[in-house]
Amino acid sequence: MKRVYILILNWNGWGDTIECLESVFRLDYPDFRVIVCDNASSNGSVEKIQAWAEGRLDMYVPPTHQLRELSFPPVSKPRVYVTYDRAEAEAGGDKSDSSDLILIQTGANLGFAGGNNVGLRYALARDDFDFVWLLNNDTVVKPDALTWMVRRMEERPDAGMCGSTILLYDNPCLTWALGGGFIQPWRAHFEGLGDRKPYPDHGISTAYIESKLDYLAGASMLVSANFIKDVGLMCEEYFLYFEELDWALRGKERFALAFADNSIVYHKVGASTALFDSNGSSTAASYLFKNYIRFTIKFFPATLPIMVVKALFKYCEHLYKKWRDPETKLS
Repeated sequence: MKRVYILILNWNGWGDTIECLESVFRLDYPDFRVIVCDNASSNGSVEKIQAWAEGRLDMYVPPTHQLRELSFPPVSKPRVYVTYDRAEAEAGGDKSDSSDLILIQTGANLGFAGGNNVGLRYALARDDFDFVWLLNNDTVVKPDALTWMVRRMEERPDAGMCGSTILLYDNPCLTWALGGGFIQPWRAHFEGLGDRKPYPDHGISTAYIESKLDYLAGASMLVSANFIKDVGLMCEEYFLYFEELDWALRGKERFALAFADNSIVYHKVGASTALFDSNGSSTAASYLFKNYIRFTIKFFPATLPIMVVKALFKYCEHLYKKWRDPETKLS
């Protein structure tokens, strides 16, 4: 049986993280360990997650919510856990430890790539895994979600990553992404496959999706040990947005991208934008549009003029909407 590390990044989102953990510890996959990397939360997130693991804190899910059964009633406690700082984690921690849950305090807000890379270095230092599943903290998963992804990777030995069917948490009849998306550099265009299409009647085959994928959605991506060792860690230059696109394109010549249609993940779209953004969505928008440019220079420099014009237009459009409606959020 292939060992999987499930890697979840947290920053001041302990409520979402605990709901995610409740669903993760219901997985039917027999061999996994969970890593939670905390990016120096200021709201006691680590202590809250420790209290949850010890059985002193439960996450409330409204009885009327249609996904309640994925995270309620609470899984059995206590969960065996260990807590490391960044240096301890990146050295592999206690090599004899076999805790269900590894809590890592990264020591700073390192962004999406930086925070996840601390967890990836922990896994690499231990070198006892076949896959790492990067999973957003603002998700809940079906019990067989991981089983289907591992199965698809076994069917596709040429693949280095596998994505899930990602549905909207508050509207599970609609997809947010089928695996990920595709890039049309000549249009400076990035588009998620299946975005807002009805589920399960999206009418797109697995073979078609895999043929179109240029990247996987960072909310759920299973990455092989071979991919991580050959391609390297995620690029930390971006801090927020475009990390998964960069990662996939760096491995494109050596690894295919797979899609597990039956691996169902529910995503609270927009909730994780605040994961790194303490100044409102305009800061997140700034990262988004600056990284459009950074990504284009790195991979599609010939299309840079198109991208600059489009990025400036989109950024001005966002600022206008923010001025008209201060509650505007990125999704």
